[in-house]
Amino acid sequence: MDVSSSSWLAIAIALAAANLPFINERLFGVIPLNSAPGEAPNKSGWLRVAELLVLYLVVGVVAYFLESRIGNVFTQVKEFYMITVPLFVVLAFPGFVMRYLRKRQH
Repeated sequence: MDVSSSSWLAIAIALAAANLPFINERLFGVIPLNSAPGEAPNKSGWLRVAELLVLYLVVGVVAYFLESRIGNVFTQVKEFYMITVPLFVVLAFPGFVMRYLRKRQH
């Protein structure tokens, strides 16, 4: 895999992971949450933020392994994280809009 395709793969994984907390009501898209019988499960906003943080770390690990396969692994300083955390939140914007800002039709 060359540099360009691994970069685009990392971006695609980040886009999917950033929107995952807002798309469904399961934890990480897999683990069902407990709810009262007959009631739909409802993830709290704080749980979605925590899930977003964990998924950011998972995407970081995947991107690190993709970078190591290319050959050069660069050390990251605080400026890297000061840019990538807000970028990951911006990538989550479509899922946030679909979950909270879109008007529901009855």
